[in-house]
Amino acid sequence: MTAAVGSVTLVGGGPGDPDLLTVGAVRALRDADVVLYDRLAPYALLAELAPQAELVDVGKRPGHHAIPQEEIERLLLDHALAGAKVVRFKGGDPFVFGRGGEEAAACRAAGVPVRVIPGVTSAIAVPASAGIPVTHRGVARLFTVISGHAPLTESEAEHLAGLGGTIVVLMGVSNLPSISAGLVRHGMDPGTPVAIIERGFTPGQRTTVSDLAGIRDAAEDAGVRSPAVIVVGDVVRLAGHGDREAVALLSDAVALAGDAP
Repeated sequence: MTAAVGSVTLVGGGPGDPDLLTVGAVRALRDADVVLYDRLAPYALLAELAPQAELVDVGKRPGHHAIPQEEIERLLLDHALAGAKVVRFKGGDPFVFGRGGEEAAACRAAGVPVRVIPGVTSAIAVPASAGIPVTHRGVARLFTVISGHAPLTESEAEHLAGLGGTIVVLMGVSNLPSISAGLVRHGMDPGTPVAIIERGFTPGQRTTVSDLAGIRDAAEDAGVRSPAVIVVGDVVRLAGHGDREAVALLSDAVALAGDAP
């Protein structure tokens, strides 16, 4: 007798703090037979959150994709087609640079039921943990989230430099020099504040603050490493993290906010 087809649930694990898991995420993990998890998901408590599940580490690291995406999708389908309830446990939100769309499409093509449980994206949560709102009345009325895993093209840099508001860069530490140089080259003020928040929601969280002209040297001096979220824009002046540089920028932010209608 052929086993009934199981299911796949794409679960966003949030920015790393187990307290930011959604109720839906906790329920899905509790009921899972198999969990395929990433390194940026809050996996330390998986033995407790998914007590009956087989746990499979499929995490990718910068420059070292131990398990190719195609293999991850094959594992998802193999387990589900064998009748298992499979959770694909990701950091942040599955549909924000998490390749969740590709995995959902693979499931649909194979006739495997799939659903998505959104997660708190690090693009908003990690800046917030450093006291930086991605929008603020009178300072930034829009924000743009980009992947920094590859250098910006000239057209992308030109477009971003002219948008205004806040730019949030995920996975961008290695390409920070080219990203910052491209933005300045296409007209963004070199004095635009930049913050790099490393290891968000961990005891080792650290914020490095400079401007577009100086962020490359500041990052090198601080030894900045992934994972980190980069924020470009005047909202960085609102940082409440307590770093000396952030405090020095705060007075300018107060003046900006005071001009709001």
